[in-house]
Amino acid sequence: MVTWREARTTDDAALVLLDQYFSAREHGFPADQGRYRRVSPDPAQFTPPRGVFLLVEGENLSGEPADVGCGGVRRIDDGPHGGRFELKHLWVQPHARRIGLGRALVVELERRARELGAAELVLDTNDSLAEAAALYRSLGLAPIEPFNDNPNATAWLGKRLQPA
Repeated sequence: MVTWREARTTDDAALVLLDQYFSAREHGFPADQGRYRRVSPDPAQFTPPRGVFLLVEGENLSGEPADVGCGGVRRIDDGPHGGRFELKHLWVQPHARRIGLGRALVVELERRARELGAAELVLDTNDSLAEAAALYRSLGLAPIEPFNDNPNATAWLGKRLQPA
């Protein structure tokens, strides 16, 4: 069973996970695309009713309870279908991957976005993150026109949501 807890992006546990996320992105960013641009999340954007930020509870490498992942959803400008919410900063520590935590996190964030009034869920990603893109596509997100000018992104995905 996966458990979550809401957090502010400025909480100590969230900062540790976000630093791991940004460090991994910087390390794996394709050299031919320049330098990865790190942008810390604005806590106000991930506070209801604008959004939410979740920590994924699991186990550390020693088998003790620990936060092993994070991700958020925030409202951005309305899209063609109404309230548009963006998935951001999705991260699961490498030792906790391939057991369904990432999928469960996206599903939970989508559920929370619907509760907050989302009619559409979008995200940007980089083509170098093939496993993440496969996960997103398996959950119904499909290519859309770019909705931002994120210099780290090479792909934009989205899907319409049914009301909560």
